[in-house]
Amino acid sequence: MATIPSVRELRVRLLQAPTGKRADPSLANVVKLCAIGVLILVVAIALSMAIDARPSLARFGLGFLISQQWNPVTDQFGALPFIYGTVVSSLLALIIGAPIALGTAIALTDLLPRSVRGTLAALVELLAAIPSVVYGLWGIFVMTPILRSTVEPALRDSLGQVPLIGILFSGPAYGVGMLAGGLIMAIMIVPTIAAISRDVINAVPVAQREGMLALGATRWEMIWHGVLPSARSGILGGVTLGLGRALGETMAVTMLIGNRPAISASLFAPSYTMASVIANEFTEATSDFHVAALIEIGLVLLGVTVVVNACAQLLIWRMSGGAPRTTVL
Repeated sequence: MATIPSVRELRVRLLQAPTGKRADPSLANVVKLCAIGVLILVVAIALSMAIDARPSLARFGLGFLISQQWNPVTDQFGALPFIYGTVVSSLLALIIGAPIALGTAIALTDLLPRSVRGTLAALVELLAAIPSVVYGLWGIFVMTPILRSTVEPALRDSLGQVPLIGILFSGPAYGVGMLAGGLIMAIMIVPTIAAISRDVINAVPVAQREGMLALGATRWEMIWHGVLPSARSGILGGVTLGLGRALGETMAVTMLIGNRPAISASLFAPSYTMASVIANEFTEATSDFHVAALIEIGLVLLGVTVVVNACAQLLIWRMSGGAPRTTVL
């Protein structure tokens, strides 16, 4: 009597059996061309920006990255205040937004009743569809007055008196500034990180959760020791995407960060980002050096984004065991 093959055996036979079809190599070639096309597009964008930024590159060289002077009248340009504002505001957004997004994802997968999970998940993802200018208007008319009158004075009177970290919460409370820009970006990256983290956490097998609970673990121990370690690489990927959006965010940050090309340790002080200075000054740039300097800032922003994503991919690779994960059928 013939035995019925298992599902595993059927999958192995299907993979090993020659199909004799031409669609498989054709599809593989098309997919490879698409991947190569994306790389060519990125390289072409970088090269075209480098060509347009040649006057600035030739005149300022590497000093462009470390100079703090930005004076279109005398054609003296330096990108350090904008690099500082971009990096600090993005990291601030990540520090505030990533834990909130991860907590939201955990609640939507393991803590809330199933009857409300779908509705709340849709509402969280809907936040990603709101235009950034709407976030900026809300920040100007709602968040900024609260920061100026309540939050920043309270932080200055409490954390501002602590040694070392007190310098971060010193100075006058403007309302607009690095803190406001970081907060609005934190709100904007929450739905991106939460949606990806939710999908990754949902992919953890139910048997793994049930096994932890059967061994006597509490629900929190099950999440902390059984779910999050298995989903950490995917969660880090979501955090990376959120950081990428924060680095390139323009309108909302332009409306709230204060737009002052200066470096200050205080989070209350106005600052500037690379994306916002391009949006503010590109239409008003008259000299060739001014235009070239703005294009070079865009090139630097592209480089910062590439470096951040490369570091994140390296970290994901190391967290995955030092080699790409493979699935055995």
